[in-house]
Amino acid sequence: MSEPNPLKNPQLEFKSLLLLVLAASLLFALILWPFFGAVCWAVFIAIVFWPMHQRFVQGSHGRPNMAALASLTVILLIVILPMAMVIASITSEASVLVEKMRSGQIQIGHYFERAIAALPEWARSMLERFGMTDLALLQQKLLAALSSSSQVLTSRVVGIGQVTLDFIIAFFVMLYMLFFLFRDGEQLSQAIARSIPLHPQHTHRLLTQFATVVRATVKGNIVVALVQGVLGGAAFWVLGLTGAMLWGAVMALLSLLPAVGAAMVWGPVALYFFFTGSLIKGIGLTLWGALAIGLVDNVLRPVLVGKDTRMPDYLVLVATLGGIVVFGLNGFVIGPVIAAIFLVSWDMLASARQQPSIPPP
Repeated sequence: MSEPNPLKNPQLEFKSLLLLVLAASLLFALILWPFFGAVCWAVFIAIVFWPMHQRFVQGSHGRPNMAALASLTVILLIVILPMAMVIASITSEASVLVEKMRSGQIQIGHYFERAIAALPEWARSMLERFGMTDLALLQQKLLAALSSSSQVLTSRVVGIGQVTLDFIIAFFVMLYMLFFLFRDGEQLSQAIARSIPLHPQHTHRLLTQFATVVRATVKGNIVVALVQGVLGGAAFWVLGLTGAMLWGAVMALLSLLPAVGAAMVWGPVALYFFFTGSLIKGIGLTLWGALAIGLVDNVLRPVLVGKDTRMPDYLVLVATLGGIVVFGLNGFVIGPVIAAIFLVSWDMLASARQQPSIPPP
């Protein structure tokens, strides 16, 4: 009787196949890493606009290419093009604001001195102890910080052309992937579900939760950010502040952070009005910020996100901040998604452990 061939061991073959899959996956992830943001946003946009794409599929009478092209065209017209126009306007307003500051039309030192003079004595003495009331000293420290980082800034300026080229390439990669995700998204999701080595019930729950959290996070965060930015910019415009659109954009960006958000912009402005004696403006901005801007998150987010996908506020805050630190601006979506998958995976593990084990025959 011949001995079995050790190279034909099924366990060895399975381990070798698993090692091959892991190595190939790591190398593939290394290849995709330069376009990580483009791939992520293609997946996010495809998930968010998938219900709209399904209507185009029904209206195209079985022509997937035409439906995918129609969905991509609508996204370009209603999302990407308006966003590009708003960014161009904000950039123009920011350049005008900087030019006014350089020419002396806007004197930050004057506003700073008025705010310091309006503070109570104990607050001024505390700031004087830390050297925060001397405007010349603050300017000197600021110039020292800028000069120390000038070499880094110069090296960054040299690569502006390359950064712009990388952005253009990543943008077209995102559009290209988005077209094929719309066209072949259903087949890709089925293939991913078959490839995940989990129980079909767990796989379905994991993929469903991933899609739900992505759709809820993108819709909830972006819509809430836009509404809060518009409300904040409108308030600044009514009060006659320079750069209302720019500060509205800053409020919209900061509103991606739960709990703090836009109050980091309108709060100091309201305090400045109170300290300088403009009580009506201070009270009006405080009421508008607390009632209109602040309640948008509590009113709109449950409608857009839904109660089933809500995570604790502290977890959303930590996941969002950690995601932004690790992944940049993409992290405001990636962070909550990772947190949601973390909760779902541990919940599935707890449920599996509670099931009674079946004794072997």
